[in-house]
Amino acid sequence: MDLDNTLVDRASAFNLWAPDFVRSLGRVDSETAWLIAADRDGYEPRESLARAIEERFETGLAVEALVEKLLYDHVDLMTLDSATAQALENARESGWRIGIVTNGTTAQQALRIRTVGLEPYVEAVTISEAEGTKKPDAQLLQIAAGRLGCGVAGGWMVGDHPTGGRKATLEHAPQQSLRSKLAGG
Repeated sequence: MDLDNTLVDRASAFNLWAPDFVRSLGRVDSETAWLIAADRDGYEPRESLARAIEERFETGLAVEALVEKLLYDHVDLMTLDSATAQALENARESGWRIGIVTNGTTAQQALRIRTVGLEPYVEAVTISEAEGTKKPDAQLLQIAAGRLGCGVAGGWMVGDHPTGGRKATLEHAPQQSLRSKLAGG
């Protein structure tokens, strides 16, 4: 399972945090829309976003300090939705082995997992920074599958972006397509 915007609503947490951050810089609330757009739903590299923030707002903060704020200040606003927790529990009770596969820094992603309380629902966590590779590289999914004691063939990657799971499926699954499997073929 992907972490951000799959198991936890990263976008909502960032969007809740952004107005306070903009105000803390002495800027007007209308600048929040720029920050949210520049974040690109977390896909903009943190260092690049920090530089853009400094250029636009002239915060006087070092890029490293802005990166720290971007990585950690919104984490406390993340929550585990009760429906997500129930779905994970149901999947485990049905025999599914669940792991988290996420891009990001090890410290930040581990903090997110602890903060929202995901540990009881998963058997493995695989974070890109710790592994030296990131989605959509299929190697990250292979590492996660190994930690779960299985291969990628026959498994599912659930996330908010199709590239990572699709790439691993195309590289490692038998020739039968997922579409034909789902259609009973």
